[in-house]
Amino acid sequence: MKVFGITGGVGAGKSEVLTYLGQNYDATVIQADEAGYLVMLPGGECYGEIVKLFGRQITTETGELDRKRIAEIVFQDEEKLKALNAIVHPAVKRYIKKAIAAAEKAGTEYVFVEAALLIEEKYDEICDELWYIYADEEVRKERLIEGRGYSEKKVREIMTNQLSEDEFSSHCDFEIDNSGDFEETKKQLDHRMKKYETL
Repeated sequence: MKVFGITGGVGAGKSEVLTYLGQNYDATVIQADEAGYLVMLPGGECYGEIVKLFGRQITTETGELDRKRIAEIVFQDEEKLKALNAIVHPAVKRYIKKAIAAAEKAGTEYVFVEAALLIEEKYDEICDELWYIYADEEVRKERLIEGRGYSEKKVREIMTNQLSEDEFSSHCDFEIDNSGDFEETKKQLDHRMKKYETL
């Protein structure tokens, strides 16, 4: 079994790439965002520690975490953000390691792990290869403004907080250009996957 880490800037089209790979290959797709959501649910690994960190005011009437309220707090308090990340990021990585082990046990051929912080959180330790999904900055901006309804200010803020193209590129083993038509992206993906099918 081969494990690939997928990363790239916001708006690069990582989800589209993952959907294609998941549908066209014997692959399990694991997304760190989804794992982060699960470990923060009541009964999840991080729930108790997060309530301890922020207090009961960040829970809803049903006992779930009020993620919007937490986001507002950490946006203004860097220490709280660091403390939250120190709880959530290691738990997400543990969750992903278990999911990889389960996929291997099930006999899956490939696992694709997508995480925005793939490089920063050293996912190269659990992945055989890191792939960088690249898209031109203007294309990404357009996708986020038109597709997700983000303001230009919000897009700028998010992009400023992410790694530069050079940093993504220098840490990854393979680069997919997803700036244009997705048919072209599929060709790049299929071409790369042929390399493993012959192994």
